[in-house]
Amino acid sequence: MSESKEPLIHVVLYQPDIPQNTGNIGRTCVAVGAKLWLVRPLGFQLDAKHLRRAGMDYWQHLNWEAVDSLAEVQSQLQDRTWWKLTKFATRYVWDAELEPGQVFLFGSESNGLPPRILEEDPDSNLKLPMHQEVRSLNLASTATAVMYEAVRQFGGLA
Repeated sequence: MSESKEPLIHVVLYQPDIPQNTGNIGRTCVAVGAKLWLVRPLGFQLDAKHLRRAGMDYWQHLNWEAVDSLAEVQSQLQDRTWWKLTKFATRYVWDAELEPGQVFLFGSESNGLPPRILEEDPDSNLKLPMHQEVRSLNLASTATAVMYEAVRQFGGLA
């Protein structure tokens, strides 16, 4: 687990299933200076062999942490604004006032975020636009779009 200066943003993956998506999200986190949080259980192993196989050979440059529960992340980042990504939101990500240090929570590829989490503060739920014929967007694609919208709102990378 790499430690560095204050992250631009925090990206939390709640029980991710697919290592390649996590790898792509991790790569984008490195690119923008975000910290990646992985909430167990994971659908893959975090050993060197599996990380390489998933294309995560740059992992040593990533500021990341794996935790056993969402409550662990929430307690460490309790003073931050949290945004939850879901297709059920009524507000688009670009309609939110994004600021450095905020937290973006993404659900698993197979189940999304549990309803109890989405119902906690519905005003913090955000979405990307998509036609109703599409069941869902790829997790890595969504996370990348959200991270770069944040960077755009911040006026670029420092």
